[in-house]
Amino acid sequence: MSDNLKQQAAERAAEDVTSGMRLGIGTGSTAEFFVHALAKRVADGLDVIGVPTSERTAELAASLGIKLTTLEELPELDLTVDGADELDANLALIKGGGGALLREKIVAAASGKMIVIADGTKNVDTLGQFPLPIEVVPFGQEATRRAILSLFKEMGLPQDLQLRMAGEHPFVTDGGHHIFDAHLLKIEEPETLAQALVKLPGVVEHGLFLNLASKAYVAGEDGVKTITPASI
Repeated sequence: MSDNLKQQAAERAAEDVTSGMRLGIGTGSTAEFFVHALAKRVADGLDVIGVPTSERTAELAASLGIKLTTLEELPELDLTVDGADELDANLALIKGGGGALLREKIVAAASGKMIVIADGTKNVDTLGQFPLPIEVVPFGQEATRRAILSLFKEMGLPQDLQLRMAGEHPFVTDGGHHIFDAHLLKIEEPETLAQALVKLPGVVEHGLFLNLASKAYVAGEDGVKTITPASI
């Protein structure tokens, strides 16, 4: 059922794409449904060009006939469509479960708008049940880990930080970095945490996507709902 809901949300977002758009194309299982929905429209004559947020997305989109470029060639985009691991009523997000958070955030920030696509299980009152990914430079990562834990202690957050593994070795992002997953349970002050994390030497980026999404299509048993930030 979850895949069916993801597909519904993805297909709804694909309807928002118009010819001439410069698109950021997300990463993950829901984003892959969007790539397939977009490819169908391209086959029917839709003229768009996309910037993929991961090597995996690039490979899939190219195989389906979607024209691709890079942010070096096209540094300003009209729209990014991507999934989320969690989203709240203000469209604050946790992303990075698939490990592409750095490129996803760069692409989203370069876009005029960002649409989030998700199934209803990703909708939460407060972020934090999903582990927060924190991308770090491999050099000195034990010192970085300790600095992150010290920050969590100061903020009264659980000091539960796990290095993401791929089998017996650390998971490596497309950018050559590692990821710590922080099991925080509840993030009451996402803005404060986001600002503090990026100030730590060794932290490349984190999975808190704040003030980036302009709309979300969330699919549930009763259809696809449109969510816009409650603060707007």
